[in-house]
Amino acid sequence: MKLIRMGPKGQERPGLWQPDGIVDLREHFAEIPDIDPSFFEQGWLERLAGLRVPGREFKIRWGAPIARPSKIICLGKNYVEHAKEGGFEAPTRPLIFCKTPNTLNGPFDPVLLPRSSGQVDWEVELAAVIGKGGKRIAEEEAMAHVAGFTVMNDVSGRQAQFADSQWFRGKSFDTFAPMGPALVTLDEIGDPHDLRLKAALNGRIMQDGHTRDLIFRLPTLIANISEDITLCPGDVISTGTPAGVGIFRHPPIVVQEGDEVECWVEKIGSIRNRFVSHIDDKV
Repeated sequence: MKLIRMGPKGQERPGLWQPDGIVDLREHFAEIPDIDPSFFEQGWLERLAGLRVPGREFKIRWGAPIARPSKIICLGKNYVEHAKEGGFEAPTRPLIFCKTPNTLNGPFDPVLLPRSSGQVDWEVELAAVIGKGGKRIAEEEAMAHVAGFTVMNDVSGRQAQFADSQWFRGKSFDTFAPMGPALVTLDEIGDPHDLRLKAALNGRIMQDGHTRDLIFRLPTLIANISEDITLCPGDVISTGTPAGVGIFRHPPIVVQEGDEVECWVEKIGSIRNRFVSHIDDKV
């Protein structure tokens, strides 16, 4: 399944993205919640698994495919070549940090350039969405806790990130986690460690990597994170970015107002976001 959320900001409703169009799930299940923690806790993934209904065209905004995650957990330096391009050694254990929920953004929504930081950069990433929560999850059981996968751009304000000597502020500006276009379930993904991923700036390919090059794979990440941090349904684990970010190029390339960044992951699709200095909250 490819699950989406569609509608104006704050009024999104769940849908299925099919080859013949979109299925508005509220038309078939009036009681279905938003794709949030309750969606997974109530077993809607299993209830929808065999659904066969025709789709149709909807000209409507798509939101991020998950609502109200308690945590967006990210991985730093989880591809060897990305660590090298920044002049770092590859980590010997997962290097995790968080983006706050205010960063969550739709797959085609604008990204707001911050006032307090320049050097805005892109990072295409494969992100896993937790469907079944837990603590101290064993590696051999980890994938059973994953609901599916999506694309995330871990947008980064490098000036703030480097000036602060830690990553919280530079990673957590409003709109800095565009995500989507869909939450794709495991049966359609196959092996998440066999996916190509790319990022393009104004049509120019900047990153072209493969998840086989992840230093720490999903089972290891889930076991490591959940050892002392409880994972909840709807939580997002974004697995890190390959080489090709802008700040470590010679000379550096950073996002300017009006630029568009497209991030693509095989079997999931693309997100495209324009970077702007102002967003009309009414839109």
